[in-house]
Amino acid sequence: MTLPSTYPDVSCSLARALEVIGERWSLLIVRDAFYGVRRFSDFRAHLQAPRAVLADRLAALVEAGVLERVPGTGAHDEYALTAKGEQLWPSVRALVEWGDAHYAPDGPRRAFLHTACDAPVDGASVCTACGERIAPADLTVAPGPGLPPGEEDADAVSAALTQPHPMLAPLPTRRAKIRA
Repeated sequence: MTLPSTYPDVSCSLARALEVIGERWSLLIVRDAFYGVRRFSDFRAHLQAPRAVLADRLAALVEAGVLERVPGTGAHDEYALTAKGEQLWPSVRALVEWGDAHYAPDGPRRAFLHTACDAPVDGASVCTACGERIAPADLTVAPGPGLPPGEEDADAVSAALTQPHPMLAPLPTRRAKIRA
């Protein structure tokens, strides 16, 4: 039996949350937004999502208040997480940690460091050096041991993430070239 795509009469918070972020592309967009991806072209190049699907998911995340459109450096608007979107970090982090534990035989692709201490942060976002619980804005995402060689030659987002980068800060990417 196919489940409905919306749950307007359901009071279950999980079902309602899944309406907003439960689709695969939506969670990947949110993850990339934490990494600092802002431009449509960069989301598209990194995720390799179909243009129409990406446009639909971005619009839905904006409508839900998870992302907001912000003026970009060029003629196009960019996307940034809202405070509501930033509250998704514990869930995103938990899913990344679970995936690393079960599907990353060479170790995690990304490491999360407390920017102030430059020390690793555990899966609960607690700094292993100072013991503080770390908010996403105080994290640095860095290459992990499982990052495959050649990422610097991949799309602009993957290339930028081969260097440590403050979470939520816009990634310094060149304008991504999209293949039709």
